[in-house]
Parts: sequence; structure tokens; C-alpha cells
Amino acid sequence: MPLRRSLLRTLLPAATLLLAAPAIAQAQQQQGGEIALYSSRHYDTDRELYEAFTRETGIRVRLIEGDADQLIQRIRTEGANSPADVLITVDAARLARAKEAGILQPIRSQVLESRVPANLRDPEGHWFGVSKRARVVMYDRQAGPPAGLTRVEDLADPRFRGQICVRSASHPYNTSLAGSVLAANGPEATEAWARGVVANMARPPQGGDRDQFRAIPAGQCKLAISNTYYLGGMATSPRAEDRAVAERIGVLFLNQGPGDRGQHVNISGAGVVRTSRNPEGARRFIEYLTSPRAQEIFAVGNMEYPVVADAPVHPALAAFGNFREDQLNAGQYAANAAEALRIMQRAGWR
Repeated sequence: MPLRRSLLRTLLPAATLLLAAPAIAQAQQQQGGEIALYSSRHYDTDRELYEAFTRETGIRVRLIEGDADQLIQRIRTEGANSPADVLITVDAARLARAKEAGILQPIRSQVLESRVPANLRDPEGHWFGVSKRARVVMYDRQAGPPAGLTRVEDLADPRFRGQICVRSASHPYNTSLAGSVLAANGPEATEAWARGVVANMARPPQGGDRDQFRAIPAGQCKLAISNTYYLGGMATSPRAEDRAVAERIGVLFLNQGPGDRGQHVNISGAGVVRTSRNPEGARRFIEYLTSPRAQEIFAVGNMEYPVVADAPVHPALAAFGNFREDQLNAGQYAANAAEALRIMQRAGWR
């Protein structure tokens, strides 16, 4: 009997610890520990951000990368069992899609609400912009700025017939741009605009953003619609031929006149997944992405414009000049994306 009592005294604490282990592990994760990040961004500088966050907070970042739409569907499929805590992706339309799919939860954060301008975050707190890019018109500096092109609406002017290079209508960069035109001008004017742009194309839509402005010195077109990020990257490329192309390209910021709405910008943004097991760690991570150090890494390390006022801008982007941005909430042009795509496709923009 004494031996049995001694054995029980030995085994019971061990059994209790085994039974409690899952709860202890979950509590440790909720207190910090780790977050699972689903990201469609594939940049080395982002890994620097995650490592810096871990050093500062002790919270590890487990990275799962993939295409934005695939990640959204994966989270939906995983349901309550999803390990995802944060979703980060490029383009407001994709963030809006994630919200509509019900995979993001609203969060309240005085830090985020004070740092991120209202036009660059979801009004209900489902997602927050962490960096931005301007979608501009690019031209041949040797030929000089195109006369009469000061607004995005001017791209439909017949004087630019056969001059424009642009990627496909279905890419979110273009549906978001057209969504901003739709918000400003309504469906009829937007369709007329899209038809005018199609009539002014130098070739059928093809390739990515870099392919559009590369076509300018190649003599295939005179104007290109592209994001500033890509040109900034080529301007600082280790390849001499890339830098030579970038030196030929000028940037035209649009809708800058008095009373006009400003240049369209798009964002990378992040949201906390609805089923997150560590929502506190997820919120802290998104807050970190808007910190001065993180904004510097986005801006200086990856050629993106910061979302936080007074954060530094890479000299290559600063060389393009200053601009005033459209204050339309990113969620609005994102919500218009599906209708904008239908309009563009009706107009022949493939």
C-alpha cells in the first residue's frame, strides 16, 4: 500500500501536466509566442521586417507565402482550424475581397487609427494600409512630357491615339484604377473613358508593369500606365541596362490641378484573420508595420511610399517629384472593382 501511494504521488502530477499541456501551449501562444502570417508579398525586405518585429517583441513570425486569391481561399477552406493570424497582400481590391469573404475581423487600435490616414484603411477596421504605390503615366524623357495630359481622364483623348501601353484589364492594379474613375465620374463616363483608352492603345494589353515602360525606349509606345514601385526598382538595379531604361522614363502625376481629386494610389495592407488564435499578437504585428522603422524599410528598402506622414522616401522615388493623392477611401475603389472590370471588358479592354 505505501508503495502504491508513492507511485500515485509520482504519476498524478505527470498525468495532470500531460492533460494540461494543450491548454498551457494555447495560453503561451495567446500571450505572445508566435503568429502565422499568410502573405502574398515576396520581398527580401519583408523578412527583415519580420525579424525586427521578433527581436522587438519576442513574437515569432511563421510565414506562409502564396498568391493572394489562393491564400484567401485557403483561409476560407481551413475555416475554424486555420492557423492564420494575419493576412497581408497587395491591392485594396484583394483586401476588400478578404473582408467580403468573412475571413477578417475588425480591430480597434488607437495606434493604427492615428498613424494610417482614413483613406488608406477600412472604415470598420478590417484592414489597414501599410505601404502605397502611385499608378502613374510614364513617358520618354527625350521626347518630353506629353502636352494636354494632366488627368487620368485625358488618356481617352484622341490626340494620344496609338500611344498607350498597359497590362490587362483584369489585373487588380487596373481594376482599382478604373474603380477610382468610376467613383469620380459614374458608369457612363467611365465606359466612354475605357473605350477611349482602348482606342489609344499601341498594342493589345500584355505583360507586367515593367514591360509597359520598357516598351517606350523600344519604340513600341509613347506612354505607359505603371506603378512607381517598378520604375524605382529599375532605377536602382545592379544591371546597367535596367538603369539605362529607367533614365529614359519620366513620371507624370495626374489630377493635380486646383480642385482636382489627386493622383490615384493603391496599397499593401494587412488584417487580422477572424479565427486568429493570437489576435493580440496579430494586432501588435500590424501596428509594428506602421512604426517608423518598418515604414523606413518599406520605403527605402522596397521602393514603396510610406503610409505614415513624415516617413522617409527613397531618393529614387523622391526624384519623381511630389504629388497630392486622391483622398477616396481605398475600400471604395476596391468595392467598384468588379463593376469596373465589366465596364472595361465591354469597352474591349482585355
